[in-house]
Amino acid sequence: MNPDHTPDTDELLRGTYARLLPADAITAEIAGSLRYARLVADGLVFAYALDRPTDVRLLTDPDVERVGLEELGRAAYENLMRVPVTHEEVPVEGAILHSLYGDSHFVGSQALFLSAAVRQVTGESLPHAGALVVMPSRHNLVYHPIADGTVVDAVNALAAYALGAYEDGPGALSPRVYWWHRGSLTSITFIDEGTRSFSVQPPPELLGLMKGLVRLDRAGRLATRAAATAPAPGLAELTRATAESIAGLSRDPAAGVGDAFASAVAHALAHCAADPRAAGIDTWDAWATAVQLGSALFTGARPQECRLGEDLVRQLPTTPAAPPADARAWLDALYLAIVCREDDRIRRLCQVPLETLRQDDSADTYVLCWIDTLRTFFSGRDSMDGVVEKLVATMKASGPDEVTCAPMEFVNAIDYQPVALFHRLIARDHDSFAEALAEALTEHGAYWGESAAPRAQVALGALAMASLAFDYGFPVAPDRPHLPRYLLNRERIEQIPGA
Repeated sequence: MNPDHTPDTDELLRGTYARLLPADAITAEIAGSLRYARLVADGLVFAYALDRPTDVRLLTDPDVERVGLEELGRAAYENLMRVPVTHEEVPVEGAILHSLYGDSHFVGSQALFLSAAVRQVTGESLPHAGALVVMPSRHNLVYHPIADGTVVDAVNALAAYALGAYEDGPGALSPRVYWWHRGSLTSITFIDEGTRSFSVQPPPELLGLMKGLVRLDRAGRLATRAAATAPAPGLAELTRATAESIAGLSRDPAAGVGDAFASAVAHALAHCAADPRAAGIDTWDAWATAVQLGSALFTGARPQECRLGEDLVRQLPTTPAAPPADARAWLDALYLAIVCREDDRIRRLCQVPLETLRQDDSADTYVLCWIDTLRTFFSGRDSMDGVVEKLVATMKASGPDEVTCAPMEFVNAIDYQPVALFHRLIARDHDSFAEALAEALTEHGAYWGESAAPRAQVALGALAMASLAFDYGFPVAPDRPHLPRYLLNRERIEQIPGA
């Protein structure tokens, strides 16, 4: 084809693609004829390219004007989405990467519309937080959805891959790692031009989100791919780990109580896999121990016995009151105290300064608003109007435009359910509470699926709200999944040492 041939409108609509180019590809000599092109991220320029049998050439301003920017943009997007690609999952240490590759010069450019490309190839949507993505060459892109704590391992793997593949060529595009979020690409790679050294420096919003996901992941609150494929710890292993962590407190009560509490929570929840009604004495002992350690973590404790089984008793030493900035652990401690009807422990937990919990930079605003709501409700120092005002603030802060740390899938399926139940509870609406409880349990089951993780066994927040409702005379149906009957109806509740 004659390179000087002027394409007509039909040819432009059939053969034009949205394309990403290295920023230095737009030289001073051609920049004047490509005024429509724009920088979309550090190191990347967006332009239109015409794919012809013998070459690929960039469209000039007259080409774009001949068709019209809007019509050409629509055709270029549709053509780009028709580019054939192969999808492959690439396991790396601690994470799964997703590779899209093909012979076309435009595969890497699909990062412009990553959400649509991923949905088209995999049938799945990207999480609300988006994805990390690299486009080392025009023939491929590799991404990792930002859905759980594996993002920390993924970012290192992506950075190493992008630099190596970029240097290998051909068709080099960018050595950077980008954050695709809400239709935009943001570079998280910093390049020192003096030394040509590369480092990953996420912006504050992404860094805070990643910290939150790591916190959630390590606490067992997310069903990550790694967690789903790795065997869940057995009950015997959890019993041993909890006993050892409590025994270790005798050497330094303040240092290890947080880890001991996390282990005790997992131990208590895991008991409900084999004993879903919480009918056994060992199950009650595990829940009581979790309550004791949660109270000790945030309000201190006197010396007391912790029972982990018929013949397994460990001594909890005097523990100073030194509440950590851990909002989700506080919620766990409160939920456990509510379920076990520990009114004095509830009162003391609600005296933990909110300012301390606000220092937890992994907690979204809605989590702190929810804590404030519960503290206000149980302290009784404010009118119900004050409780409602803080509940409304919680609801507003849990919307997709406000949440920056937790994945929206987790917020909707797990975190928000106790909030919705509490709303019906204080409205004294029995029918709506029953409907909301059924939805909460359905969401819990769908989120965790067949996971054997301890958190999958009990909908802890929903159980706490259902326990309150039961005590207020709400008709709560027994024998529901993820809702231990004999904790809900108080028949297994006994006195817990150290209150």
